[in-house]
Amino acid sequence: MATRHNGTQPGDRTGGNPGDRPGQQQLQRRLGVFDSTAIGLGSMLGAGVFVVFSPAAALAGPLLTLAVAVAGVIAYCNAVASAQLAARYPASGGTYVYGRRQLGEWPGFIAGWGFVTGKTASCAAMALTFGHYVAPAYATPLAVAAVVVLTGINLLGITRTAFLTRILLAIVLATIVFVAVASLLGPHPDGAPAVSAAPVYPTPSGVGWGVLPAAGLMFFAFAGYARIATLGEEVKDPTRTIPRAILAALAGAFVIYLGLAALLQWHLPPQQLAESTAPLLDAVAVSQLSAGVPFVQAGAAAACLGALLALITGVGRTTLAMARERDLPARLARVGGPHTVPFVAELAVAAVVIVLLLSTNVMTVVGFSSFGVLIYYAVTNAAAFTLARRPWHAPRWLNVLGFLGCLVLAVTLPPASMLVMAAVLAVGVAGRFLVLRWRRTPQQR
Repeated sequence: MATRHNGTQPGDRTGGNPGDRPGQQQLQRRLGVFDSTAIGLGSMLGAGVFVVFSPAAALAGPLLTLAVAVAGVIAYCNAVASAQLAARYPASGGTYVYGRRQLGEWPGFIAGWGFVTGKTASCAAMALTFGHYVAPAYATPLAVAAVVVLTGINLLGITRTAFLTRILLAIVLATIVFVAVASLLGPHPDGAPAVSAAPVYPTPSGVGWGVLPAAGLMFFAFAGYARIATLGEEVKDPTRTIPRAILAALAGAFVIYLGLAALLQWHLPPQQLAESTAPLLDAVAVSQLSAGVPFVQAGAAAACLGALLALITGVGRTTLAMARERDLPARLARVGGPHTVPFVAELAVAAVVIVLLLSTNVMTVVGFSSFGVLIYYAVTNAAAFTLARRPWHAPRWLNVLGFLGCLVLAVTLPPASMLVMAAVLAVGVAGRFLVLRWRRTPQQR
């Protein structure tokens, strides 16, 4: 069992980098504040911004902006906790590492398992969203191709990943600005019809009670700043870079989400917004700039690729960290190639995503992915609470608010999503328990 300690105890004497072990090959520190912020913002402004507003509006109704605000407050608590911990433990793995160091092996494992399983499913969702926007009839083959190509880019090294993320982020931001302008200009004079598919999410009668589950779904789109923490071993001057990048990425995403939510509610009829499968596309289709629909489709495709690229990177690094601690097979910890990347972990993640692409619906995974990430951040807040040294902007009560907020949003998600992810977490816990018991009883084998 790992030793529990706070920020002033001897466990921090190595600078908090659990990867710094004799004979263990390390990743290289190449990322600055700008690249790190771009990766986090590119993750948050991914497929989520193009799909999550409709299911959230179906649950929250006219209180959609309140749901965004609630998700943003909890995300801020989590971001502050992540920044504190990532600066102290600048290693790949994020809260998996923080939980192990501050709380013990089991909390760390729960965080890591929730992140890896939930975000692996998110990779499949974003790949399928890309396929549906580009060519719906060939969505799955295109999704598989996207995973293969982006995994290859990741294997070329983290600096190339950051470079491509910046390009995709610029395209996405331009698309969002175009949607905002189209919404502000008002409806098309000829009343052009919307182009989204048939309704998927029914609108509940008691929308006031839907704010919390809507906020839980919106959290799916906010969670991208975790990618910065999972890249901690590849960030230059992590004590300075990681907190700045996390808070800058979150602030940018919050302003964009809140503005988009307000514009969509103002521009689209409530029922149409709640039932749309492509709300940003519908907003342009019924506007005076309806000729720009292909531009929005291209922007959505770029968003999905950017988010998928960052997700594969983050999941691969957490897998690497778990394999280093033997919570996953040790071979996944191998780092190599001319660019020192965790190639075995990344190839394994890509293989699992491709399997999911053949059996997963693009929208069903959003809920249980949110559940897994909320559990992950509950552990983050609990770990940050134990730190003795903290900046003025990170009081302990903020950790308490974040911890309770994560649990409340998790248990108020749609029941099917909550039960599926709870079952996945239970399987992981049971599997680790059996493996540990097997390792401790060699005489019985």
